[in-house]
Amino acid sequence: MTVVEGPRPHHYQTIKLSNYLRAMALHARNPHSGKYDFTVLTQVHPELKPFVALNKYGNESIDFAEPAAVKALNKALLKSFYKIDNWDIPEGYLCPPIPGRAEYIHRVAELIEGKKDGRVLDVGIGANAIYPIIGISEYGWNFVGSDIDTVALESATKIIDGNPRLKGKVELREQKDSSKIFEGIVSPYEYFDLAICNPPFHSSSEDASFSSLRKRKNLGIDASKPLRNFGGQNNELWCEGGEEFFIHNMVLESQDFKARIGWFSTLVSKETTLRAVFRALKKTKCQEVRKMDFSIGQKNTRVIAWRF
Repeated sequence: MTVVEGPRPHHYQTIKLSNYLRAMALHARNPHSGKYDFTVLTQVHPELKPFVALNKYGNESIDFAEPAAVKALNKALLKSFYKIDNWDIPEGYLCPPIPGRAEYIHRVAELIEGKKDGRVLDVGIGANAIYPIIGISEYGWNFVGSDIDTVALESATKIIDGNPRLKGKVELREQKDSSKIFEGIVSPYEYFDLAICNPPFHSSSEDASFSSLRKRKNLGIDASKPLRNFGGQNNELWCEGGEEFFIHNMVLESQDFKARIGWFSTLVSKETTLRAVFRALKKTKCQEVRKMDFSIGQKNTRVIAWRF
């Protein structure tokens, strides 16, 4: 198994500090690396304007602890950067942080060299359909999106049908067996250049709530604010065994689909998960593994990708 950190392939490398900082920086193609331009964003989506105010540093911002404000910001970003005019999600469903989702797409695009006609499997497309939105807008990819949640699939269908640039570019499939990831979704006669996944991070609803409370305390957010400003249903935030168990199963199952998927990839939220992930990958005898680190605001995260 070849493990590669950062963009240079074919060997394991220990990243020096300067290289590490470069690896953590956002991708050059990610348009969300700077501050939000609220003048532009409120012009394209006036409904955002009531949520914009000066923060304690004298800069325009929103209250990121307020779900309605976060949702309005997302709508403005999608209109401004991706020409998505009709986007909404059911109450309580995950409202994705767009800069981080865009970073994932741009990082894995390098795996298939920015292929313009790439075919991508989005494992757990969710109600927001964010990865197809960015992947289609930036690279013209074609997507198959899977999910176990029929409400999420209905929401994703509305988003796709409501935006001409997405129509005909995304096919949705229901995963009827929650213990499976690729089986029941990928047919024996099709090929994907890439699979992407944003797995449930937590092992229980209590774990998810505790994590949100800790994050809120660290950010100094008022205790009266909603517990999760980005929302999220149970299957979006947690599963039995958490992300370690989910990714472990994903890695093992990927062996049976190595002829049908070029690159497999997943976000890994917790650094403590990495040891188990690499241990599982070693068992598969895959050809190559890539680890890509980046930082969005105060959150460090990473993408693990592998191929056979």
